Amino acid sequence: MSAPVRLEQVQDALLNTELDAVALMPGPNLVYAGGVRLHRSERLNVLVIPRQGTPRALCPRLEAAAYRHLDVPLHTWSDEEGPMPALEQLVAEAGLARAVWGVEYHNAYYGEVMALRQAAPHAQFRPAEAVLTRLRLIKDETEIEALREAARVTGQIVQETLDALRPGLTERAVASHIQSLLLARGSDGAAFSPLVASGPNAADPHALPGDRVLSSGDVIIVDLGATVRGYHGDITRCAALRPVASEIRRIYDVVRRAAEAGRAAVRPGARAGEVDRAARRVIDEAGYGAYFIHRTGHGLGLQVHEPPYIHAENDETLEPGMVFTVEPGIYLPGLGGVRVEDVVVVNERGHEVLTHVSRDLVVV
Repeated sequence: MSAPVRLEQVQDALLNTELDAVALMPGPNLVYAGGVRLHRSERLNVLVIPRQGTPRALCPRLEAAAYRHLDVPLHTWSDEEGPMPALEQLVAEAGLARAVWGVEYHNAYYGEVMALRQAAPHAQFRPAEAVLTRLRLIKDETEIEALREAARVTGQIVQETLDALRPGLTERAVASHIQSLLLARGSDGAAFSPLVASGPNAADPHALPGDRVLSSGDVIIVDLGATVRGYHGDITRCAALRPVASEIRRIYDVVRRAAEAGRAAVRPGARAGEVDRAARRVIDEAGYGAYFIHRTGHGLGLQVHEPPYIHAENDETLEPGMVFTVEPGIYLPGLGGVRVEDVVVVNERGHEVLTHVSRDLVVV
């Protein structure tokens, strides 16, 4: 879908709200609505989309080319001038001095919002998430195809990483290998810093790679994601170095079955909480419920974590086009942990699993 069509979609969505306009800073919403990809910096960039009328953009002159495809009025500024004169001009010409503005609650910096307040001191500011989240929640076919390709590249790198594991490597060395594979296999970059956790470190779901050496008897969690056209992959698989503790084999079998149960619960009309409960039930019944310490999954798209969130209290109805992970885990302090993570998209028939790496425990 083209960027101009999405600008119109944002405006259509604003018609049923109190918001007169939304202000988008560099980040996923700006990519989604305007197709504008910029590194975040201290320089003020903002795309202003009014409920009615012409969208306008403010940016430093050195980044003006990023907005050219939008064919909207562009208010540029130099480092010497600073952004405020151009921003005040934008507000005046757009007629938004006394408007109700929507700002990104999770993405906008404090200083950016203060600049908007200074330029429009009589305006009101409200969170825009209700509008923006709903637009991005249901992926179109172009988005799903990008996610499918991100999952393919991610899966290839996961498999190559598992194949390369051996005693004597450090977690940091494995993570470095993953970073090089991301560039070599067609990813635009890492969706997030790769997680490589071994032995007792694997009992921490978000452990960062360190200098710990992979040793006999270790279980190893590998969690990584490739990025394709701005959309992210996210897969977790596990390996173990011989001899494998019997409890590691036991909890891995439980988690794999929990993941299967969670995926099986994904269908249009189901509740997000049902997916969590289906996976959690398997782990609870096996006696490890206290060691499953996070939600079952999270939405995936232009952000690695976005709605819908798959936890027991989320009654949101699943709809075709929603994409999220299913990733139950068990984490035993002092011993290690395991997690199996896949990406699914809800479709009219039920769901499609986008990730195709074997879910068997890799034994090295």
